[in-house]
Amino acid sequence: MILEGIVTSLNEFDQVNVAPMGPFVDEAMTTMRLQPFKTSQTYQNLKRSREGVFHVVDDVLLLARSAIGQLTSTPEMFPADKVGGVVLKSACRWYEFEITEFDDSQDRANLLARVIHFGRLRDFFGFNRAKHAVVEAAILATRVHLLTDTDILQQLTSLKTPVKKTAGPSELEAFELLERYVGEYFKRK
Repeated sequence: MILEGIVTSLNEFDQVNVAPMGPFVDEAMTTMRLQPFKTSQTYQNLKRSREGVFHVVDDVLLLARSAIGQLTSTPEMFPADKVGGVVLKSACRWYEFEITEFDDSQDRANLLARVIHFGRLRDFFGFNRAKHAVVEAAILATRVHLLTDTDILQQLTSLKTPVKKTAGPSELEAFELLERYVGEYFKRK
């Protein structure tokens, strides 16, 4: 099963990279398979350190901003317990992991990770159609270079309905941010 969340990793200067990622996870959350693109900072960091932190979050504005590289400020964090990394204070749960298998022979690396420590900060907000729509829109925004303009616009249009019907202020802001990002990308093409 794929679980969408956020991975934090450190570069060689201990600078934090915050990136959305949907690893394949087992139900017990003891292992995960991450597949970062080899052009990403997450890939570079995990290749170097072989460790990171996966976060289960319900803050879709943070997810959207990190997906398109528009974090306006560094999220609040604290040091991880068992890996050289950081935990997002706004996360619901976190999973510290170490890479046990590293295959980068394809365009997307295939990394098997073992969870070595985890923690819980708060309850998950719950299911909301707007939050799910923003997650899907964020995934689309990261694939503007892979999909056709028509496909992206059709999917964004269909995602807008649940956002209009069920969103709070954070979801509205996140969706509008992603729509602007996609629109600006199309103008630059």
